Amino acid sequence: MKTKQLIWIVLGVLLAAVVIIAGTSAMLRTVNSPADTTAGTTTAASSAPDTPAPVPSRPTCPPGGAGGVELPCLGAEAAEVGVDRPVTVVNVWAWWCGPCRDELPYLDEFAQAHPEYEVVGVHADPNAGNGAALLNELGISLPSFQDADNTFAGTLGLPGVIPITVVFEGNAQIAMFPRTFNSAEEIYQAVLEAENAP
Repeated sequence: MKTKQLIWIVLGVLLAAVVIIAGTSAMLRTVNSPADTTAGTTTAASSAPDTPAPVPSRPTCPPGGAGGVELPCLGAEAAEVGVDRPVTVVNVWAWWCGPCRDELPYLDEFAQAHPEYEVVGVHADPNAGNGAALLNELGISLPSFQDADNTFAGTLGLPGVIPITVVFEGNAQIAMFPRTFNSAEEIYQAVLEAENAP
């Protein structure tokens, strides 16, 4: 009799453990959707709704794309003529990315403080309307390109995380920062080091 009770207790404990593990797994999948966050970056993934939002107007993008990669301008057209700046700083972001939302104001501040650099964004998500709306909501005047199919990161062989900041001299990539910056000064120091690297 005691053996049967012991068997039922062991089976009950095992069943409870299986239920707890399955529930924990389901909760983790829910918490980590639509993207997993790691060390201030977010794994690039789209969470675009079925019906795309209309694209609000945004500032004009510089001509020629970003880093030699031609992309459409988010919420505007590319300018026909631009200012020739030797160094371009490109930030890859998406509307659903929390670290991107935190970093974009610093990037905008950096661009305004350092007109010697061309500073642009690349919105890495098919939902252009949500991307433009986020920039307008945050008061970001930085122009951004629209990358609905990962053309920019795929062409340059960038890691699949965002935000990621890439520095170019002309079309030559001289630095890549797959991390979140916490101030405009931090961005400036990183770009300066990239420029002065041997």
